Amino acid sequence: MISEFQDLSDKIDQLAELTASLRRENASLRQANAVLGTENAGYTALLAEAQRRVSALIEKIPAAAVPTATHDEAAQ
Repeated sequence: MISEFQDLSDKIDQLAELTASLRRENASLRQANAVLGTENAGYTALLAEAQRRVSALIEKIPAAAVPTATHDEAAQ
């Protein structure tokens, strides 16, 4: 009977250690997630700025003149 209580006590100790370990890991993962979220927001802002700049450059390109005849039509 005493050995059964000892086994139960050992299992409770293991469970407590595992719980503490998982809490530490969870805290670490939350911190890493926050860092990655901040990094992602920075990249999103950079992408939006790049898209804005490309759009501005495209608007500055003069429209190409519409050809009156294509090369294939001129060859005929």
